[in-house]
Amino acid sequence: MTTRLGSSNEFCWMDLKTRDSAGTATFFSKTLGWRFAVDEEDWRKAIKIAVDGHLIGGVSDLANPVYPPATPAHIAYYLSVDDVDRRAEAAVVNGARLVVPPFDAGDQGRMATLIDPLGAAFSLWQPRHFTGWTFPPHLEGAPHRMVLACDQPEKARHFYGETTGTPLNCADFIATREPSASAPQWELAVEVGDLDRVVARAQDHGHASVTWCGETGRRVVRLSSREGLTFQVHSRVHR
Repeated sequence: MTTRLGSSNEFCWMDLKTRDSAGTATFFSKTLGWRFAVDEEDWRKAIKIAVDGHLIGGVSDLANPVYPPATPAHIAYYLSVDDVDRRAEAAVVNGARLVVPPFDAGDQGRMATLIDPLGAAFSLWQPRHFTGWTFPPHLEGAPHRMVLACDQPEKARHFYGETTGTPLNCADFIATREPSASAPQWELAVEVGDLDRVVARAQDHGHASVTWCGETGRRVVRLSSREGLTFQVHSRVHR
């Protein structure tokens, strides 16, 4: 069986935390074809993100009093594990900082939030009634891989392997090309068939940067919303 995003010990969900839900939805629906809609089956009436009918994430409003007023817009990523308490303890032993101790998220699962030794935030998720995203392989605009760029990629790779007990097969750890004043952060890469079309749509909305991946020769587009919520978009490899 081929390991993929959404499997145990792989990232399984994302939550876009924003103060501009409408603008965020418009930008990513226009560029990536994502559909943003209220989940009527959710008692919170939360906004969920779907690709071709398959859920891939949610949206949280930072205006909610549960968030401190200065909380910046960001994307929270959830890593599926077998035991949140045990894996959070392992993460701390291996140099992580515990930000939110393990707690039950209703009957959906159990979670904790940490900062890894390189400075990147992530959440651990132990599924109960909610396992995260599921979608068929190579779905246009769906999660493809996770990417963490930092100054010590091998240290990061080792940390996540020690935390989960197994290598993350759907994650890339790459060296930053130049020093950055900001802390490393995980980015989701999605795969599309027509990268130029995505770039054109993004430029129509005023936000797009295009870089080249020197290691593979593949073009990588980084899409950013007005608040700086950023995703990588890769051109699909013909199989």
